[in-house]
Amino acid sequence: MGKTPDASRRSDRSRRAILDAALALVGEVGYNKLTIEAIAARAGVGKQTIYRWWPSKAAVLLDASLALAGDAAEEGQWTGFPDTGDLAADLKQVLRATVDEFNDEKYEAPARALTAAGATDPELGARFTEQLLEPQLALYEERLRAAREAGRLAEDTDLRLAVEMLLGPLTYRWLQRTGPLTHDFADALVERWLTGVAPR
Repeated sequence: MGKTPDASRRSDRSRRAILDAALALVGEVGYNKLTIEAIAARAGVGKQTIYRWWPSKAAVLLDASLALAGDAAEEGQWTGFPDTGDLAADLKQVLRATVDEFNDEKYEAPARALTAAGATDPELGARFTEQLLEPQLALYEERLRAAREAGRLAEDTDLRLAVEMLLGPLTYRWLQRTGPLTHDFADALVERWLTGVAPR
C-alpha cells in the first residue's frame, strides 16, 4: 500500500515555486508587466492557488523578498552586524554589502517593485516597513547604541534619526539613480556622517 501524499509538503513546494517564480519574473519583465497569471504559469500551479494565499502580486512579491532575505541569512551572507570596536570600519563593511545587494539584479528588481508599490498602497507599505525594513534598522540602532555607550557618539544622539541620516543618502542615490552606487560612495558617506554624530 502506497504512502499517503504529504499535503503540507506539497503545499510548501507550491508556495516556494510561486515565490521563486515571482522573483524571476519581476526581474525579467518588471513590476508593471508582472501578473498573477504569469506567476502561476511559471510556478506550475493554478491561479486560484495563488489567490488562496495572497490578495495581490505585490503581496506575493513581499513574501518572496522575505524568503530571499531568509535564504541569504541561512547561507551566511548576513551573520549579524559586526562590532569590532571600530565603528567606521563596521559601518563601511555593512554599507558596502548593501551597495552590492542594491547592485545585484536578484535583489534590485523586487526591492524597486516593492518600494514603488508600497508608495501607492499604504497597507503594503506598512507591511514592507514592518517585516523587511524595521528588523534591519533595529540592527543599526543596536550597533549605534553600543557605540554611544562607548563614547563614540554624542550622548544626545537620536539613534533612529542617526540611522536614517546614514541610510537616507544611500537609498536616495539608488532609487533616483543620481550617481553611481559604489563602495567609495559608501565609505565617503560613513566618514561624513561620523563628523556629524561624533562627541562634541
